[in-house]
Amino acid sequence: MNGTGRSFHDCSDDIMEACAIFGQPDPISFIWTKPAQVMTIRIKRVYEQPDGHDGQRILVDRLWPRGLTKEKASVDLWLKDIAPSTELRKWFGHNPDRWEEFRERYRAELKGNGEQIQLLRQELDKGVVTLVYGAKDAEHNHAVVLREYYGSLRTKKSTAPDSGRS
Repeated sequence: MNGTGRSFHDCSDDIMEACAIFGQPDPISFIWTKPAQVMTIRIKRVYEQPDGHDGQRILVDRLWPRGLTKEKASVDLWLKDIAPSTELRKWFGHNPDRWEEFRERYRAELKGNGEQIQLLRQELDKGVVTLVYGAKDAEHNHAVVLREYYGSLRTKKSTAPDSGRS
């Protein structure tokens, strides 16, 4: 047992899953990765109570959430330009039937938004980040797509051929 009531074998499955998520080729390199290199992106509604696990709270909506003061929102940074364009947001209208196409269109917008992605990357380099959003639907919103998109960038980066640096 490892002090958590779980055997090493139980934990090894979690480690292998984490390796796959973070694009690490083997558990040893994952375990010995510096904590600053393991980036955690959480998502949550801005209307939910902030907690100690949120880390840096980044609002990723183009519009300020209705009825919330800056104090109550407890937002550390507002990256409104990383949000979907007004046209895309209005087209989607939080219609789940348009979800797959919305994801594709928003990912295309993100590809052309390197400056905002870089700002997000800088915040992630500091530690845990929670992307906060105003939408009521926790499964079909742009924060979900943004987290997926950033995760895919990290995977591509970590599996890119070695550039010969040591």
